Amino acid sequence: MGFTVHDVQPTPNPNALKFILDRPVSEQPTSFFNAGSAKDHPLASRLFGVPGVSSLLLLGDFITINKSPEARWADIKGKVEQVLATA
Repeated sequence: MGFTVHDVQPTPNPNALKFILDRPVSEQPTSFFNAGSAKDHPLASRLFGVPGVSSLLLLGDFITINKSPEARWADIKGKVEQVLATA
């Protein structure tokens, strides 16, 4: 059963967006600073498969996604939502 993204909120960091989900994704703050650190976490590993994703924070009903500075949110957002929908 996938996640539905209810909202995407900006953060003070222009390279980070907060994806608000329809249900909790993690009870404890869980950070991944690179794809290698996410290899044992199926959802995080799939999110790192989206080009431009550089780090993740999973907590409660949201995921904060950081992108590399040269990546464009327009190229990332839809792909992230597809990954979450099929998680």
